[in-house]
Amino acid sequence: MDFPGVGTLLEWLLVALEIVLRIVALGVIPGNRKPSTGMAWLLLILVEPIIGFTIFLLVGRTALERKRVERQREAIDVIRTQAARQSRVPEHELSPALARIADLNQRLGALPLVGGNRVSLAPGYREVIALMVEEVDLAASYVHVEFYITSYDEVTEPLFAAMERAAARGVAVRLLFDHLGSRRIPGYRTMLRRLDGSGIDWHPMLPLRLLRGRIRRPDLRNHRKLLVVDGRVGLTGSLNLTEPGYNKPANHRLGREWVELMVRLEGPVVASLNAVFASDWYAETAEVADHHTEPAPTCRRPPDAEVVPDARCQVVPSGPGLVAENNLRMFTALLYTATDRISLTSPYFVPDESLLYAVTTAAQRGVEVELFVSEVSDQFMVGRAQASYYKALLEAGVRIHRYPAPFILHAKHFTIDEDVAVIGSSNMDMRSFALNYEISLMVPDPAVVRDLCSVQDHYRSISRELTLAEWQRRSPGARYVDNVMRLTAALQ
Repeated sequence: MDFPGVGTLLEWLLVALEIVLRIVALGVIPGNRKPSTGMAWLLLILVEPIIGFTIFLLVGRTALERKRVERQREAIDVIRTQAARQSRVPEHELSPALARIADLNQRLGALPLVGGNRVSLAPGYREVIALMVEEVDLAASYVHVEFYITSYDEVTEPLFAAMERAAARGVAVRLLFDHLGSRRIPGYRTMLRRLDGSGIDWHPMLPLRLLRGRIRRPDLRNHRKLLVVDGRVGLTGSLNLTEPGYNKPANHRLGREWVELMVRLEGPVVASLNAVFASDWYAETAEVADHHTEPAPTCRRPPDAEVVPDARCQVVPSGPGLVAENNLRMFTALLYTATDRISLTSPYFVPDESLLYAVTTAAQRGVEVELFVSEVSDQFMVGRAQASYYKALLEAGVRIHRYPAPFILHAKHFTIDEDVAVIGSSNMDMRSFALNYEISLMVPDPAVVRDLCSVQDHYRSISRELTLAEWQRRSPGARYVDNVMRLTAALQ
């Protein structure tokens, strides 16, 4: 009687394992996932069971380590307690739809819509960092700095110097930066050496330290950008703390720089901004950061800056560990309230079904919808995935404006009619909705909307509009690559 050889036995075991993995995937993968995400993972595992399941175990779950989850829960409880003391804008001062959205944002993100704020847009790159330096040099109590990417270079050096001067005079200076996001920028080690002994209390966010038990999905990132000084003034938006070419020689050769937009805030909303920093600080350190607010002095912006007084603002944090996809829920809810015009700016527009339907439905019901994106993308896979949505958008009547190369339009904001502006760190893509910690600012104020529309008018004046006829002339190969990248974008 012949017995199968070892090689044959291994082959049978391998086949059996693949069958088992396929069966398990059918019952496990779809659970608590969007259909598009579940189908993308199932397709990968059904085609390559062992490789696909291995990748899923590495990056298919957003679960955080238990200690971090506990700290986040404690921090959110503190935020809710503090938020209960803030005077939220009465519902009768808002439209019924906006009142419901503000209530949704507070239930999901804990922070209320508050009035009495001073708001001014802060475009530019070096100009914004110079503004931060000015504010830090006036700090008396504390400086809180949190940015996805933080780099030490000739553009950010003045801010590092200002933080060091503040620390030397007794100000508590706290700095958070994303571990992997900052580590990939040239000069990371130089920055760490500068921070050591500087008097700045600094910590990387979401560090991967396997020997210390800090094990999680490696592509979970804290993508927030914010600065708070003394609880008196705050800034948030899209800018990272690095020079506008990200210290990359290839970018410098091309003349490629990132185009950003930040917003400067004074008033009660600064406490909300600081609460987000305090929660992230506690999640990383188990330490409680200062969170009091000093009386707000007269705005010190230059005379030609447009400052909107008495504006209503609401900070909306989102990310793993919070109620799912706060930013996406707010975005889609606001899009369905539009009656006249929607203007969207997103460097990475890779929507899920709900956002895509909200945008295209608005255009199909007669709302003027426009989308500003970059002519070239700094990320190949994301750029091609984004391109796969252009046909559906153009056919629905969405006007797509492409910001000219070599620049990268990295600002993240949108306006609804003449009523609401949203500015923050969140892209309109699946990563920002499901994987990244983000911060968004909703401002239901017509004056702020007008200021933001002026920024969008400038984008439009220098951009080139993409037409459906032009897009349909692409080669079959380009369409194929776009669709493949669209599938990979759904693997969350």
